[in-house]
Amino acid sequence: MTRESIACALARPAPPPDPQDLHIIALKEGTRVTEAAVLVPLVHRGGRVFVLFTHRTGHLDDHAGQISFPGGRVEAGDASREETALRETEEEIGLGRAGITLLGRLPDYEIPSGFRITPVVGWIEPPFALKLDSFEVDSVFEAPLEHFLDAANYERREYRFRGRHRHYLAVRFEGRYIWGATAGMLYALCRMLRG
Repeated sequence: MTRESIACALARPAPPPDPQDLHIIALKEGTRVTEAAVLVPLVHRGGRVFVLFTHRTGHLDDHAGQISFPGGRVEAGDASREETALRETEEEIGLGRAGITLLGRLPDYEIPSGFRITPVVGWIEPPFALKLDSFEVDSVFEAPLEHFLDAANYERREYRFRGRHRHYLAVRFEGRYIWGATAGMLYALCRMLRG
C-alpha cells in the first residue's frame, strides 16, 4: 500500500455503516459536545506500512492505560482539526509537523461521553525521533497496517455501563488489547482502504 493509494481511498466517501456495527453511535441532540482530533500515524518502513500507537500513562483522568492515537481536545487557536491533531502529536510524542504528510480524514467518531473525534491520517517517513511527554504517554509501539485491514481480526463486544448496554470494537495485536474509539477508527480505516 502506497501513500498515494491511501490518500486516494480517503478522498472517496466513507462506506455506510454495517448494520452489525453497533459501536457507531450518534450523539443525542442537546448533548454537550467536546470536539477533538487525533492523528492516525502511518509509518513507511522497509517497504511496509505500520501504525504508530501510544500507550497512555495509568494515572490520567481520561482513558488511563489505554492504547490510543496521539490527539486531544480542539483549542481555540486551532484553525482546523488537522491543526489540532498535529499540535497534540507534537506535544505528546515530540513528532514535529514537518515530518508528517497529511493524507485525509476518516469519518468523525462519537463516543457516549460527548466527544466527537476527527481522525486525521498522516504519513511518516523514517528516520524520525520521538520525545514522549512522560505525564501523558508511557510508551509507543508500531504494528503492521495489514493486521488492521483484516476485518476478521476485530471483535464486537458489549458491556453494561450506567444502566445501559454499550457496544465497542476490539482488536488484539501481540498481547496488546486495542479497544473502544481507537479500534473503531482503525476499523473505519480498514473499510475505507479495502473499498
